[in-house]
Amino acid sequence: MKQYDVIIVGLGPTGGTLANLLALNGFSILILEREKNLYALPRAVHFDDEIMRVFQTIGITKNFLKNTIINKGTKFVNSSGKVLLDWPRPKSITENGWYPSYRFHQPDLERNLRNRLKTFKKVKLLQNTEVIKIKNNINSVELFFKSKNKINKASSKYVIGCDGARSTTREQMGSVLDNLGFTQKWAVVDLILKKNKNKLPDRTIQYSNSERPATYCRNVGKRRRWEFAIQNDENEKEILSDKYIWNFLKPWLNSKEAILERKAIYIFQSAIARKWRKGRIFIAGDAAHLMPPFMGQGMCAGIRDVSNLAWKISLCIKNKHDGKFLDTYQTERFSNVKEYIETTMRMGEFVNAVGSENITDNISSRPDGTKSMQSIKPKLGIGLGSNKDKNRGKTFPQLKMKNGKTLDEKFSKSPLLLTSSKLIKKFSFNKIKSITDKDIKGLSNLLKTYKAKAIIVRPDRFILKSFKSTNDFNRINYLPL
Repeated sequence: MKQYDVIIVGLGPTGGTLANLLALNGFSILILEREKNLYALPRAVHFDDEIMRVFQTIGITKNFLKNTIINKGTKFVNSSGKVLLDWPRPKSITENGWYPSYRFHQPDLERNLRNRLKTFKKVKLLQNTEVIKIKNNINSVELFFKSKNKINKASSKYVIGCDGARSTTREQMGSVLDNLGFTQKWAVVDLILKKNKNKLPDRTIQYSNSERPATYCRNVGKRRRWEFAIQNDENEKEILSDKYIWNFLKPWLNSKEAILERKAIYIFQSAIARKWRKGRIFIAGDAAHLMPPFMGQGMCAGIRDVSNLAWKISLCIKNKHDGKFLDTYQTERFSNVKEYIETTMRMGEFVNAVGSENITDNISSRPDGTKSMQSIKPKLGIGLGSNKDKNRGKTFPQLKMKNGKTLDEKFSKSPLLLTSSKLIKKFSFNKIKSITDKDIKGLSNLLKTYKAKAIIVRPDRFILKSFKSTNDFNRINYLPL
């Protein structure tokens, strides 16, 4: 029986990101993917600056940027075309070092993730593979899978299911999805323009309408997407007929102007799994939670999951397994993703013209009477560190080193202590690397902003602990170092 450090079930964006983050640490990884080939049609189309920062850590941004466009934002309009609410995404660099919002074609991302994985010698991928059984042991996990018509067996220190809404891993764990209250059937239509259609909107438009709510997405290159709600008593076969679709699209374009690339019916739903971990088995992404696409945060949530989990599992492999430490994966991620789901649900109700415009607390009125919304940035839930520490769980900005590189490169694998060169001896830890204001641009001013003498930053770019004074020093006893 072959043994690995980690077995990952599923190689979509969530599984591919997790595999890359773990591979940076030199671990042996087996990836089991049920599909025979990379899925070539569009699915997810949006991600944000937090996620681009994770892609930067992996090392795919240089090539992947060519496959993206900057997203200008979303407007909600009524059936008369009046703007009810604007959600602009300004073309300016955020504290994460990237633009707030991007559009992409999912096969391009998956190709980049897979190409990066090929550079790691200890990563093995088996496609067209079905997971049969997962068995938890005290010190390992045994996994049985069917590949090339044979039942095989492998073991690892951990198994992570990134295997989507129909997760075998979640089923094997005995975890269930709790529906949070939004379930609706929608048709999704992807097209490729044959020529430029400059009259089409250059941003996302949500058409708030109780009879036929719809969404238009301006995607990469000549790709465009329309989504529209369908009633349960409507004939799905008729809805997906070319005749019906082109009739629906008549206000925007005709069949001579674009190619129908994909048409599908989805159940947009909001749900979250009760249990994300059982022993050494975990779930992430759509296996752990589902949300409607109105905020474009479904894939983002999965990548946030694995960014949180990867460094924790890495520490446990390098040092010792710590169940209590790994429990913080769900407690920190659960409330964060639930806030995204609930905000998306309110957005969906607004698009359906049955909810109010109070989607978030970040809505303000403009002088012209229109409403404007800002993106939400939920903190981490309860987990590592003290809740009395007001900086704990906040995103730490991407800073530049004085040698021109980014600070992110320094703490991709383990936590990092940041302080002034004058205080470094008072805050030094044996097993946590440190760096001072001698090497980082703007660190002194940033520490003042946080009202801190020193800060420990986690590999997922969140603040683990801030120290108000040298007297505030205490041992970080909740990390398996």
